[in-house]
Amino acid sequence: MASSGAAANLWVLLGLGIAGVLLAARRLRRPARPDHGAFVARLELLPPPQPPPPQAPHPLTGLCFAIADALHVSGYITSFGSLEWAKTHNAEVLTSSVVSALVDGGAICVGKTVIDEMAYSIHGENRYFDTPTNPAAPDRVPGGCSSGSAVAVAGGMVDFALGIDSIGGVRIPGAYCGVLAFRPSHAVVSNSGVIPVAPSLDTIGWFAKDPSVLHRVGHLLLRLPYAGIRQPRIFYIADDCFELSKIPARRLTQVVTKSVEKLFGRFLFYFIRTSPACESRKLFEFKNIQPG
Repeated sequence: MASSGAAANLWVLLGLGIAGVLLAARRLRRPARPDHGAFVARLELLPPPQPPPPQAPHPLTGLCFAIADALHVSGYITSFGSLEWAKTHNAEVLTSSVVSALVDGGAICVGKTVIDEMAYSIHGENRYFDTPTNPAAPDRVPGGCSSGSAVAVAGGMVDFALGIDSIGGVRIPGAYCGVLAFRPSHAVVSNSGVIPVAPSLDTIGWFAKDPSVLHRVGHLLLRLPYAGIRQPRIFYIADDCFELSKIPARRLTQVVTKSVEKLFGRFLFYFIRTSPACESRKLFEFKNIQPG
């Protein structure tokens, strides 16, 4: 009697194991999608004509971009990552101000991308629109909430893309998909025409593969002047932030300082302690830092 019960338990465990293997294999065998499942809708917002010479061309001429489906586009329903949301909302009558600024700057908007349902996750999974495939690691999640935008950039479908970041919604998928991701300070870029998630935290950020593209987009959205850009004179390193790494903090700070020197030349560094217990500062010259 006991042996029959043990055999039954063995068959149950075996069945569960086989089911788990089949589910995992099914997930890995997902058919390849031409756009990696990044897009909710395709569209085309064209920039205005180029100004006549001798005026300079639009700063983003030649670039195309996508936007997370939390930003409004006139004539389209913003689904906010949910078909249920889309069913209960009408097409928008105004386009998000940040989207309009980019189009006026010469870029072409080509589509709206998948986000987590109501932007409420950092994994990038969506039961309505399916989870976009991470081009950098197809068997891993792309990260969220702005998963589709990161995937569109990583997959080479657009030059840059917009996302929303409250607690990492741009930075996390950027890291997961292996692309550059930038979140400016809160309220520096207008949130007009964007569905709010956490208004005191919501920030529009952007992705790009090419640092120069990231810079061009930031130059326009942050309204930076095109003349008189100053090089940094002082560089602060919070060296205690490196102490949690398994690599010695001194080696890491040397890598940072050498990289800064390569970009900007030699100048003074401030090494500071961010811990409340260590408020003292010391001033070092880069040339006095020895390898070791």
